[in-house]
Amino acid sequence: MKYRAWLDYVVLVSLMAITRVAFRSHYLYDVDSVNFALALDRFDPSAHQPHPPGYFLYVCLGRLANEIFQDANTAFVAISILAGCGAMAMIIALTRSWFDASAARFAGLIFLLSPLVWFHGTVALTYIVEAFFSALAGYLCWRVNRGSVEFIVPGAIVVGIAAGFRPSSILFLGPLLLFSCRGASLGRALAGLGTLALTVLAWLVPMIRESGGLAIYTSSLLSLWQVAGGRQTVFNSAAATSIVRFCCIAGIYLLCFGCAAMLPLRTLGRARLVDPRIKAFTWVWVGPGLLFFTFIFLRFVNSGYLLILCPPVCGWLGYWASSWYAELELRRPLKLGIAGGLALVNFLVYLYAPVYCSFTEVRKFEAELESVLKAVQEATIPLDTLIVGFDSHFLGYRHAGYYLPRYRTVQFPEVQLPEGRHVFAMQHRNTGIERRLPVSGSENFILFPLPTGAGEYRNFMSEIQARFPEGTLLTIASGERRFVTGRAPDLHFLFPQVSGLPLNVHEDTRLDAPIVNSRLRPGAPSGGQLAQNTDSQGQP
Repeated sequence: MKYRAWLDYVVLVSLMAITRVAFRSHYLYDVDSVNFALALDRFDPSAHQPHPPGYFLYVCLGRLANEIFQDANTAFVAISILAGCGAMAMIIALTRSWFDASAARFAGLIFLLSPLVWFHGTVALTYIVEAFFSALAGYLCWRVNRGSVEFIVPGAIVVGIAAGFRPSSILFLGPLLLFSCRGASLGRALAGLGTLALTVLAWLVPMIRESGGLAIYTSSLLSLWQVAGGRQTVFNSAAATSIVRFCCIAGIYLLCFGCAAMLPLRTLGRARLVDPRIKAFTWVWVGPGLLFFTFIFLRFVNSGYLLILCPPVCGWLGYWASSWYAELELRRPLKLGIAGGLALVNFLVYLYAPVYCSFTEVRKFEAELESVLKAVQEATIPLDTLIVGFDSHFLGYRHAGYYLPRYRTVQFPEVQLPEGRHVFAMQHRNTGIERRLPVSGSENFILFPLPTGAGEYRNFMSEIQARFPEGTLLTIASGERRFVTGRAPDLHFLFPQVSGLPLNVHEDTRLDAPIVNSRLRPGAPSGGQLAQNTDSQGQP
């Protein structure tokens, strides 16, 4: 029995590692990935290095990994792969303790073959790390829930560390820790809460210090929340918004589990002899997250948020899959063939689904990024060309600034700060916020192209070009790419309030520009973050 149990761990964890290494990304895929990479050299959430709330322990671990790999994307992807393997081990352990070994094997296979989990195990983002901490904290809390109160302190430490990687984790895992402590003595419970507080302070204080102080940190955090998440909560938006988010959760559930997502339908109208304590524990685990993502904030392009709820769902799906497999009245080879066919469907979804998290879309983005970077460098000279990038998850201002560090890069649109509009500027992989558009020394500008093939991007670029008078812009070709370019002084048509020039042409220019595929709401100003002012060279 022990040999078979260890064999389950070894085989499934090994498959997890091999498949993620084989399909790993080679470029920083998302705007947030670039923010994390920039933080390896300079941690400053006010300048989105990385974006608030900071993810301090994730950046610290990334710095350690970067000492080994000497490449930011490889370092963070290695963390994702290890976190995926750790989550796999804990999901197996949790499901064995809930149900049995067969359910645990199926839970591990479902996690392994999840299209969304597969994607996040290969890119430089934090969500698979959060899934690992959720699985580990859930397992420890379950042990506490079953009477092993000696696990309260370890559970509190894990929740506190998880918050250092993604601060939102404490909102979703904290209630589970408190629920698990309900049967412990007051002294044990207080020891757990004290340990949690000390663990959080151990990373929070250094993070605040490195961020430049509490006032700067909280200002940037609140500013981002106001434009990114705080405008469409259940308290200040129509009820339909929450309904849409609930439907989005259902869509993400289908994307995450593929064929396995249908397994709960087998339980309808059928009695299940499951320990009611497991059911209650599961609802306390997933309930806070479901409420938050339904009524407060969620976007499909941030589907990884739901991975914190993935471990307990995998456990239940593993149980139902095990029951379904056992009840199939077919010969073993045919049963294996059916199960293999369903697994193949999930694999094909990950490979080819027309969504941002499929392997095909990742490789398409990487090929397009390579093409654009090469073409820009062939067509322009860094010393006299200013790059204008956009607030986009893909091929945005951050990708331009990171992979073309010799160029000065600015973000459109401007950011709204209490003291007026400013503009994000990057050079040499360092970010600052300028009061005036840094055009001195630049003769020309070039618009960094958005991904091809989507109508929303083409419409957006058309709106941008319409802001300039006829004859101001030119289109140049470099290899297979075409770029829109113009004279740097003419950027005052695009940045009227930060150009330093009087607004005497196109006075009807809309200041609240649309935002493409960003974490921010379309039509809202870009992230009002505070950062130190920079000189005309984009250096602090």
